[in-house]
Amino acid sequence: MWRYSKNPVIGWNPTESIARVYNSAVLTHDGAFIGVFRADHKNGRANIHFGRSKDGIHFEIDDNVIPWVDRDGKPFPVSYAYDPRFVKIDDTFYVVWCDDMHGASIGMGYTKDLKTWVRLPNPLMPFNRNGVLFPRKVNGKYKLLSRPSDSGHTPFGDIFISESPDLIYWGNHHWVMGKGGLGWWQGTKIGAGPAPIETTEGWLLFYHGVSNTCNGFVYSIGAAILDIDKPENVKYRCGNYLLTPEEPYEVSGFVPNVAFPCQNLYDSDTGRIAIYYGAADTYTAIAFCQVDEVIEYIKKHNEVF
Repeated sequence: MWRYSKNPVIGWNPTESIARVYNSAVLTHDGAFIGVFRADHKNGRANIHFGRSKDGIHFEIDDNVIPWVDRDGKPFPVSYAYDPRFVKIDDTFYVVWCDDMHGASIGMGYTKDLKTWVRLPNPLMPFNRNGVLFPRKVNGKYKLLSRPSDSGHTPFGDIFISESPDLIYWGNHHWVMGKGGLGWWQGTKIGAGPAPIETTEGWLLFYHGVSNTCNGFVYSIGAAILDIDKPENVKYRCGNYLLTPEEPYEVSGFVPNVAFPCQNLYDSDTGRIAIYYGAADTYTAIAFCQVDEVIEYIKKHNEVF
């Protein structure tokens, strides 16, 4: 995995009301790029904004927050929202984010035209974060990864999976994988990153792993491969991280030592993957890899536990 040479692609104060944009998600659409962006406002509160780009590098982000409505079309604003994931299933764009339901919880909504944004009921009870929706149904059911947590800066956490027939009622919960291993980089907690990529080996999942040091948390990027039909089963899991904070924009910022993946773009023809990740809770950055090389590296350093 290598970094884009001109990182970061979004820096401080991109609009009048926004101080920082990071932990955000981008999709291709009509020959260009669209995205949902975590924006920390200049009053310190986070919300989600929509944005566009011609090249996936230079973004024009709306200064206004996404205007959510309920299923009856009535205004349904969020208290706060952050760390969104973005996925298209059939003709609908879905957003999953960290929401406020009397504590940290998972929010979910959709749009068909990028104009009307409809909030769905919270899929899971608090406290929970890092909701990630699979890019298609598996065995006729929607699949959602999550990381049960607490209401603060959670010092623990494993990845779980839930399923739904309709995006409203969720159940059949399974543990997928946990923190730990022989190394220390993911010893405190883990959380799913972008939507999994479907490959011939299974679902390729990038995720964040966190270690706790005398100077605080360190967030790195790792990867695993889940079974294609039973994604609660881990086939391979890389014992090494793929990317850890090293560059100045990753080790220095509002929250230092953070590389937090939220989105990947996969070109199946070339095998190229672009990963959008948040750096130091301040910047948006991009890293690249090849699917065959990543899978080979995961299998070479396999450590399922």
